[in-house]
Amino acid sequence: MTSKDLTFAIKGIRFDEDYRPSDNTRITTNFANLARGDNRQENLRNALKMIDNRFNDLADWDNPDGNRYGVELDIISVEMSIGGDASSKSFPMIEILKTGIIDREADTRIEGIAGNNFSSYVRDYDFSVVLAEYNRGRTAFAAPDGFGTLHGNLFRHFVSSDAYKANFRKPPVICLSVSSSRTYHRTENHHPVLGVEYRQSAFSSTDEYFEKMGMKARYFMPRGSAAPMAFYFTGDLLGDYTNLELIGTISTMESFQKIYRPEIYNANAAAGKCFRPSLKHNDYSSTLIVYDREERSRLAIEQGRFAEENFIKPYQDILAQWSAEYAL
Repeated sequence: MTSKDLTFAIKGIRFDEDYRPSDNTRITTNFANLARGDNRQENLRNALKMIDNRFNDLADWDNPDGNRYGVELDIISVEMSIGGDASSKSFPMIEILKTGIIDREADTRIEGIAGNNFSSYVRDYDFSVVLAEYNRGRTAFAAPDGFGTLHGNLFRHFVSSDAYKANFRKPPVICLSVSSSRTYHRTENHHPVLGVEYRQSAFSSTDEYFEKMGMKARYFMPRGSAAPMAFYFTGDLLGDYTNLELIGTISTMESFQKIYRPEIYNANAAAGKCFRPSLKHNDYSSTLIVYDREERSRLAIEQGRFAEENFIKPYQDILAQWSAEYAL
C-alpha cells in the first residue's frame, strides 16, 4: 500500500449558538460537551462572546469602541479512506477548528488559522488505551517503543495532502494547555501579539507526541493572560501568520481553556517568572459556563477503544507497513 491509497475527505460545520452535536458522527468532545443539556444555547452564546471580547481586546489598534471584529468558527472533520475500491470504509481521523475574522468596519472577512483545537481518535487510542495498558503495574511511567509514530505519520500525510491544500492556505497551528508535569521559565523574548515567551528544559509527553506529527512547540503568554499556552506549528510561528490570524487563535483557545481549565487559565494571579501549572490550584474564577471534565476523560477511553476496534485492529498490518515505508 502506498500513500496514494490513503485519501482524506474534509467536512465543516459552523460552531455557533445553534450548533448541535450529531449522535452518529465524530464531534470534538469539548465542543459537544458545551452544546448539551439545558444550558446549551447559553453556554455557546457566552463562550462565543468571550472569544469576540478577547479578540477586540488584543486587536485594539484602530478599534476605539472595542467591537470592530467578530470571530467565526468552523469545526473541520477529517475522514480517511484506505484503498480505492468501493467497499473501502472511511474512518473519522481528526477534528480541528478553523477561525474566520469579520472586520465590521471594512465589511470584509479574513481567513484565519486552521488547527487551534485538536481532537483525534487515534490519539485517544494512544493515550487512553496504549499508555494505560503499557504502564499498568509499572512503578515508573514510560511509553512503549514507537509510541505515536503511526499517528504522527498519518497527520503529516494529511497536512501534505491535496485535500488539505485545497481547503487551507497555510499550515496548521494547534494551541493547547501547557503541561502540569513541567516547569516553565519566562524569557526576555516578547512578541507584540503572542506576548512573553516561556521555555522549559524538557519536553512533555504531549510535546514529544506533536514532534512526531512534524510540529515544533513554543510557549507564549499574551498580554492579559493568566498563563502561557503551548503553540504547535510546522513552519515559522512568528513569521508565517499575520497579527490578526494569531489573535484569532489566541482569543479562541484561551477562552476555551478558561472554561476547560480555569485553575490555570482563569487564575486570579498571572504566572510568574517560574511557573508550574496545576489543576489543583484553588485561587481562580469560574466562567459559569457548564463543562463536564469527567465526561471528557471517560469519552477519551471510549473513543480510544472505538479506534482500536474499527481502525487499528482491522488494518494493523497494512498500517504498520505503510507507516514504516512513509518514514523512509
